[in-house]
Amino acid sequence: MTLVTLTTFFGWMTVLNIGFLAITALILLAGHERLATLHAGMFNMETADVKKAYFKYIANYKILTLVFCLAPYIALKLM
Repeated sequence: MTLVTLTTFFGWMTVLNIGFLAITALILLAGHERLATLHAGMFNMETADVKKAYFKYIANYKILTLVFCLAPYIALKLM
């Protein structure tokens, strides 16, 4: 595998993950009350706990995207 292929791979992986993160965040912003009520009922949780879980999910996904997608892409671009 060449550096160009790896750079392209990590670039597209970053774009797709950031797009998925943005769509997820927009869906949660638009319907957070309905979704929190739905998931609270499904998993027998309090609505406040579900909202905290949403925040943790988005934060963890963002960190993982930055570390495993964006950082390698930037490192390969700098080579």
